[in-house]
Amino acid sequence: MRQVLFEELHRQEEGRLKRFFTRRLRNQDDALDATQETFARWLGLSPKTRIENPQAYLFKIANSVACRNGARLQADRQMMTTEHELDQFAEDAPCQERIVAAREYLMIMARAIESLPARCQEVFIFSRLHGLANGDIAQRLGISRNMVEKHIMRALITCRAVRAKLAVEEPDTALLSGLVDGRAAR
Repeated sequence: MRQVLFEELHRQEEGRLKRFFTRRLRNQDDALDATQETFARWLGLSPKTRIENPQAYLFKIANSVACRNGARLQADRQMMTTEHELDQFAEDAPCQERIVAAREYLMIMARAIESLPARCQEVFIFSRLHGLANGDIAQRLGISRNMVEKHIMRALITCRAVRAKLAVEEPDTALLSGLVDGRAAR
């Protein structure tokens, strides 16, 4: 029942959401990402969540995504300083601890992606690593664009769950092993 509602909502509201985000974020790529994130959040809702007005709830999620993305963009702009100011305190290379942490983070994320079904992995890699458009991926793999978007949303939900877990816990061997077998990513 929920899947049918999602598919109908996706078909009816995707264009409106893209226009909404394009106006709010003023960037086509950010608008497409925000649209996918909105639908991914919808898919991530607990099955127990009772929704009286699906369209209104979807746009409530969209407004939250737009506010968060807008705040992130504003914070990014505030962090930009002149090159002279950066020379005052910036190092040319990151410290060794940061390099090790980044590598560990990448390993954890790679294992989370590897825990996805093969087709979902393939779609996600084409989208995020190779930068292919959803239509191109659909054509290349012989699946519908809607299916491509579902695979991307599933992968994004998995990645978000892993990121949230990493934000709460320090990456360690127990966490790494929990993520490798896929329990924490689902």
